[in-house]
Amino acid sequence: MKIEIYSPTIRRKEMDAVLTAMVEEKIGPGDRGRLLIQTAKEQVAFDYALALRSPAVALFLALKALTKPGQAVLLSALSPRYYLQVLRDLQLTPLYCDVSYDLPVMSRESIENAVSKKPGDLETGAVIIHHTLGFTPDTAAITELGIPVIEDISQSCGFWIKPVEKNDDEPAPDKTNKNSPNINSQPSIHGVFGIIGLEERDMLTSGGGALLFAMNKKDSSSLRGYAGIANEYCLPDINAALAVVQFKEIARNIERRRVIARIFQKACLSLFARTKHKRFTARARQEPADDNEYCNFAFSLILEAGLKDVIAYAKKKEIEVENAFENTIAGAGFDTGSACPVSNSLILRTVNFPLYPRLRSGDAERIARLIMTLP
Repeated sequence: MKIEIYSPTIRRKEMDAVLTAMVEEKIGPGDRGRLLIQTAKEQVAFDYALALRSPAVALFLALKALTKPGQAVLLSALSPRYYLQVLRDLQLTPLYCDVSYDLPVMSRESIENAVSKKPGDLETGAVIIHHTLGFTPDTAAITELGIPVIEDISQSCGFWIKPVEKNDDEPAPDKTNKNSPNINSQPSIHGVFGIIGLEERDMLTSGGGALLFAMNKKDSSSLRGYAGIANEYCLPDINAALAVVQFKEIARNIERRRVIARIFQKACLSLFARTKHKRFTARARQEPADDNEYCNFAFSLILEAGLKDVIAYAKKKEIEVENAFENTIAGAGFDTGSACPVSNSLILRTVNFPLYPRLRSGDAERIARLIMTLP
């Protein structure tokens, strides 16, 4: 049986929540959207948030609050492709930053380099930091530049959750309890605004939607101005009901991702001994990402050569493998100029393997054997 690259983690709890909303005819924006915000606040500890219909709406409102038409916005060439349309709608100029071969996110240095090369009459309005493939950049250092930051944690949501530690004869802790020792109640989010996308392939899903939030009261004032926004921009209750359960199950799902990633990482040990394929590193560390320090949104490999041979080999094994960056601005073929050579190289060489909580143990072992024998 073919192993798909992605499968949403929808269990009976999520289905029951959505069914209840349907039976009660609570499908438009309402109480469940407010419950979602409260549930998310217990983990993310933001001051104020809006539940919206899409990440594109969230980014539009965040940029509208921070910028003026004609300004430049700094972003990675490996950001989601919809970012570019939002910038165009607001008459903003994208200013692309490169990434490194070790970590597929912007750094303070890459932002400073992009700013130094921009036209002198082009004013910078904001930075959008996307946690690409779930990797968390050093946003504290970036905020020191004094440029307003929008932090998109759609692919890294839950990075504050620590591994579950237990003895074999001890029961597992309650992973949905915010006071559980494996959950840090103060995630390191430094942006003026944060975005948690809830689209199909984000870390959490409601089938579509997003939360736009501010961590402190000072930054919340701009968002509160959108409190009366029309319902057509707000997340429907039928979607919010699903997302509430996703937040409550996040620790369980991340722990399952870690278990699967460890299986894949062991398979890489023999692979790396005979090829030059490699993994991204953890933040500011020159060693493979520690699966205990990473949310394991994806299991990616940077290949020695191009993608075609590996994708074709996986297809013969009935395992779907995909280009890790095909849905990014640069990966979709939009011109990012000559400022992003590393990003352009990674687009041609980086693949994702199936990694999601509903992946069965037998299928995880099949993928591990594929990884061990990659050409």
